[in-house]
Amino acid sequence: MNPVQPCAPRTVPSLAAAVCSQAPSEAFAPSVEPTASLGLSSPTLKSTPLAAAGLLLAACGGGGSENGTNSAPAPSDAEAVRFLTQAGFSASAETIAAVKTSGFANWLDSQLDLPVQAITRYDWMVANGYAVEANRSNFTGTDNAIWLKLMSSPDPVRQRMTLALSEIFVVSMQGLPIEWRGLCMAHYADLLEKNAFGTYRQLLQEVTLSVGMGSYLNMLGNRKEDTFTGRVPDENYAREVMQLFSIGLVQLNSDGTPRLNNGQTIDSYSPQDISQLASVFTGWERDRVDATDYAHVTRPMKHNIANFQTGDKSVLGTTIAGSLSGPQALFLALDTLANHPNVGPFMGRQLIQRYTMSHPSAAYVGRVAAVFNNNGRGVRGDLKATLRAVLLDPEARATPSGNASGRLREPVHRFVQWGRSFGITSASGRWAIGDTSDPASRLGQSPWRSPSVFNFFRPGYVPPGHELAANQITAPEFQLLNESTIAGYLNFMQSVIGNGIASGDVTANYAHELSLATDAPKLLAHLNLRLAADAIPATTLSELSTAVATISASNATGQLNRVKAAILLVMAAPEYLIQK
Repeated sequence: MNPVQPCAPRTVPSLAAAVCSQAPSEAFAPSVEPTASLGLSSPTLKSTPLAAAGLLLAACGGGGSENGTNSAPAPSDAEAVRFLTQAGFSASAETIAAVKTSGFANWLDSQLDLPVQAITRYDWMVANGYAVEANRSNFTGTDNAIWLKLMSSPDPVRQRMTLALSEIFVVSMQGLPIEWRGLCMAHYADLLEKNAFGTYRQLLQEVTLSVGMGSYLNMLGNRKEDTFTGRVPDENYAREVMQLFSIGLVQLNSDGTPRLNNGQTIDSYSPQDISQLASVFTGWERDRVDATDYAHVTRPMKHNIANFQTGDKSVLGTTIAGSLSGPQALFLALDTLANHPNVGPFMGRQLIQRYTMSHPSAAYVGRVAAVFNNNGRGVRGDLKATLRAVLLDPEARATPSGNASGRLREPVHRFVQWGRSFGITSASGRWAIGDTSDPASRLGQSPWRSPSVFNFFRPGYVPPGHELAANQITAPEFQLLNESTIAGYLNFMQSVIGNGIASGDVTANYAHELSLATDAPKLLAHLNLRLAADAIPATTLSELSTAVATISASNATGQLNRVKAAILLVMAAPEYLIQK
């Protein structure tokens, strides 16, 4: 097989090509020279410092078709995989069969009806000895608890929603200066999980009163004004709850498009709304016994009337009478936010982006927002119904077309897909995967570790410098994409696929793939289906099969080498990275 050459510079016509345009320019040459690139001792693919990154280039210019829903009574295998990897993280033979038998809606409903799992991240940390004085001011054990749920919890749809909500209602380990911060972060993740399929209004209240959010955005300890010292109520949470968690910066039509006045957008709130809402959010503090009471991080903040700003307040045109108590004032303010007409399209568009496509049409947003506004039974903000609308919408299930279709898989999603697809387990039960934030050597993204309240990427981000920018196509995850993060992701995956994690404590099971190892085309076809929903075109699969076939399969070691190399090659392809 001839060395795969880098793509020639050209106009970027699609999301997949946009990934290609960011790829490292070093070519990858398959060979049979010995290498340790996958942690293997027998011949395999030749490695360079950016070895795996070169394989990403193999699919540049490819244009295979992806499968969507058609009029057939049952989904195809590829359609089932596409749906499963949108709704959750991965697809198995069992879940593919279940979707084909019951259909998209029935399978999804069965998942949405699953109860919240009894074991919480917080409880797991306490049970495993992390609630000790030495961990009062660190996050020891928190990543472990988070990865445990993401990789092994039997409710992938709820876990996917929990992760999506964590990127909207952001509380991050990168900025949580509080005692018992690890347990606090674990409980905040549990709070999102518990409310993932409840109502938006209840979620907003629990987030607002959580110790985690209170600490992260300064509502904890927020006090009334003091004219003598010049102190005024802290505006941080008041600003962000409007900008990021509810209504956004500008007034929206029901389909998410901006309302205009003389061609200009209209602000959704004013500086006065911020200051008035900040006054509403005064007087809240921890509900704890003493400094050793780590369980206080699981309890809502309590109100201290002595620190509450008295007097009438006006937020978004709603008068909040001074006669109301602090909790009553807060509840009325949250009612006002939750009932604002912006919330349906604002939240609906972000959920679409987290699940199915980066640049949804206004019609798609409008249909989802309509369900958010009324689930059909007069309930507003039903998150279960809203997610159902996102995943079952005709645009979500149709055969993808157009340059703006699909979304770049987040690095965390790719990693979790690998883990769930190949049944990873932790021999010790500790799930010591750790912080995967390093862009040079790991994923460049780690759950609940975003750099700021603005998440890892912004919902309105448009990648500069190519056709996506020219057409103002939003592609949020591209904010994480550059040559360094592509190489870091692939080299990290090369390592974990080959060696596992934490000195082999976290390992995958490739038993089924090994049964296909002697037939390289069959192995690649299987991985293309399970990981990419048959999105990688035949020409690229043929090249990858030829490369994998250069690895001898005459013994068990060689067969394992083939499997590991094939998985890496599929997870390097642009048509895999862009989930359509």
